[in-house]
Amino acid sequence: MNANLLLLALCQGLFLTNNVTFIAINGLVGLSLAPLGWMATLPVMGYVVGGALSTGLVAKSQSRWGRKVSFQLGLLVAFLSALLAAYAAFSHNFWLLVSATVIAGYYSANGQLYRFAAAELAPAPFREKAVSLVMAGGLIGAIVGPNLASRTKGLFETPFMGAYLALMAVALLAMGLMAFIRFPAEPPKAVGTSGGRPLREIMAQPVFIVSAAAAALSYGVMNLLMAATPLAMQVCGYTFSDAALVLEWHVIGMFAPGFFTGHLIKKFGTLPIMAVGVLLNVLCIAVALSGVDLHQFLMALFLLGVGWNFLFTGSTTLSMKAWTPEEKDRGQAAINFLVFATMAFTSFASGALVTTQGWTWLNIGSTLPVALTAVALVWLTLKQKSA
Repeated sequence: MNANLLLLALCQGLFLTNNVTFIAINGLVGLSLAPLGWMATLPVMGYVVGGALSTGLVAKSQSRWGRKVSFQLGLLVAFLSALLAAYAAFSHNFWLLVSATVIAGYYSANGQLYRFAAAELAPAPFREKAVSLVMAGGLIGAIVGPNLASRTKGLFETPFMGAYLALMAVALLAMGLMAFIRFPAEPPKAVGTSGGRPLREIMAQPVFIVSAAAAALSYGVMNLLMAATPLAMQVCGYTFSDAALVLEWHVIGMFAPGFFTGHLIKKFGTLPIMAVGVLLNVLCIAVALSGVDLHQFLMALFLLGVGWNFLFTGSTTLSMKAWTPEEKDRGQAAINFLVFATMAFTSFASGALVTTQGWTWLNIGSTLPVALTAVALVWLTLKQKSA
């Protein structure tokens, strides 16, 4: 851990503060403003759709201006989109709220690159630990996000308007921290160089296919269950503070393992740790199907968070074998696009399923992406053994 990594970990924590707060409140604000109940999670979906649409723009800004300028631009968008969301809540304008979250997706696409930037701030033998430690900064979001939403939801007569305004302050703080990070200079590009292989050739590699599948599907199943939890708990008669507690422990599960996931990957290998992540997802679904008591919601979401950490940290480490330095912007943009596209689908499916089919069928449906992830890991393991 060095000063640059520490500052980036803090920025990661503030990024997750934004994410967790959005997830905690957007579905509920959407439910209060939406013309139809099944549209409640469209503001959540808008956030990830905006992220998917922004991956190409972010890749170009990273390539043209470097990490710092691109990250600061993302934080500026975070500030402005939170302001727009606050006005949408104040004016009771559902579609303006959806638009604000789509714009905020640009910040999300930027923040998803913090984990890749972490690997560039440490020597090569320690990049797994660097990625893991910066992701551990998300613990800030685990604690601050739910509490920020809970404590600021009633600051004004309009519910949750205060939470959106608080996110503006979070963005400004992150901009201040980002200003002090020194990212390594981009290597000069020789005149006439192609900039690496075509994207389709990078994406055709088995290591890319599996790392992208694991990243997208792990985020998909996590988003499917997490976005629906506040709505499901409200149906079960729980208060918003109960839902905030469950989300807090979920995000702790997502990022607390970051202090040792990198060490586990170095010791046991990437694929075995990712396999443990799949097993934890299975346990999460089993607990969720066992009942709807508060402790069952809490344990299921905590297991979901830890499983996501193992899969996502592992997929990030694995993906770095798929590209050269001059190919990184395209490779990282492709993986993030697949992640956001999957999250967009699951955000919509989450609201539609939980409001029409219920919490039980939502969990049963989650077994499909978990099974696909397991198949992908087995396929790569067999392919590596045969090689």
